[in-house]
Amino acid sequence: MIDKLEMFLAVTKEGHFGRAAASLGITQPTLSAGIKQLEEQLGVLLIFRGSRYGGLTPEGQSALLWARRIVGDARQLREEMRATRHGLSGQLRIAVIPTALTWAAKISARFGRLHPNVGFTILSRTSVEILQMIDDLDIDAGISYLDNEPLGKVSSVPLYDERYMLVCGQDSPFAARDNVTWPELDGHRLCLLTSDMQNRRIINRNLVAAGVTPQATVESSSTVVLVAHVLEGGWLTILPEDIATFLSQGKPLRAVPLAQPETTHAVGLVAPWREPHTPVLNALLIEAKRMVSDR
Repeated sequence: MIDKLEMFLAVTKEGHFGRAAASLGITQPTLSAGIKQLEEQLGVLLIFRGSRYGGLTPEGQSALLWARRIVGDARQLREEMRATRHGLSGQLRIAVIPTALTWAAKISARFGRLHPNVGFTILSRTSVEILQMIDDLDIDAGISYLDNEPLGKVSSVPLYDERYMLVCGQDSPFAARDNVTWPELDGHRLCLLTSDMQNRRIINRNLVAAGVTPQATVESSSTVVLVAHVLEGGWLTILPEDIATFLSQGKPLRAVPLAQPETTHAVGLVAPWREPHTPVLNALLIEAKRMVSDR
C-alpha cells in the first residue's frame, strides 16, 4: 500500500495526474490505476475526477493526513535500517529563506566534517513554501523565521536573531555613518526582496512604522541581485547582518546598521514534528544546537 499512498501524495501535491506521474517516473495510466486500487482497498472515493483532477473528497482530506504520517514513518524506517547497516549516510534536503543561506552553509559544512557520508541538497525558498514542503515530505528540514508566522507543529532550534543592515555604495552619504535610522530612507531608491518573502514584509512594516512608504524600484527573490544593483546602479538595499556582511566583503560597499528602533526576528532550523526523528535528522538537530552553543 505504501507505493499507492506515495502516488496519492504526488497527486495532491501537483493537483494534476500527468505532472504527478512525471514526478514519480511512471505513466499516467499506472498512476490512475494505483489511485483506483487504493480507493478500492480503503472502500472510499479519495479524489473528485472527471476529465481532470477535481480536488479531494472529504474522505480524501482525512486520508491525506494518514498518508503523510504512514509514508513518513515508512521512510523513517528505511533510514533507521540504513543507519544500522552503514552508519549515518544519505542525502539531507533543506529549504532555506534567501537571507539565511550563509547559515545553511555553516551548518552543512560543520555537519559534513563529522558525517562525510551525508550529502546535502539546499534550496532557496520562501517561509511559506518551506512549511508546505515539510508538510508534503519534500524536504527533511528548513531554515526559516520562528516568530513571525504560524509554524504549526514542528521541531525547531533557534539559530540567530536577525538584525538589519543598510547596504550602500562607498560613495553614498550613508557610507561613513555608524548607523542609519529607518526614517532617513525616505525618498531613496531601494531594491528589496519580493513581496512573497517574509523578510520583505518585515521590512515593509518597519518602513511604515517610520513613516516611510515602502516602495522598491527593483524587486528580486535573490539577495545577490539586490547587492549587484547596489554595486552597479547606486541603489540601497536592506538585508540581515550575516548575509549583508558576506555579500559586501571585498566590494566597494558598506553595510551600516539600521537603528531606531533596532528590530530583531528569530531564525532557526525547523523539522517535522516526529519522535523519534530519523538518525540523520536527529544528528542534524543536535549539531545545530551545539553550533549555537559554541558561538
